[in-house]
Amino acid sequence: MHLTRTNPETNLYRYYRLEIVKGLFGDWGLVREWGRIGSSGRVRTDWFGSERDAKDARFALHMNKAKRGYD
Repeated sequence: MHLTRTNPETNLYRYYRLEIVKGLFGDWGLVREWGRIGSSGRVRTDWFGSERDAKDARFALHMNKAKRGYD
């Protein structure tokens, strides 16, 4: 899932990427990458015991970003 937030008037060009990955030991990771469009940005991975928990966390983050103007 790739989200963006832009506002040329304030020089705001941001992105937020969410991806669910399967770990080596049966766990599930939610990989988040964010930063300015055109840059490499920052990356963080949160690990969960089930795919459902990872999907729930992704949904919560998506809703939070939507409230902040990401689409």
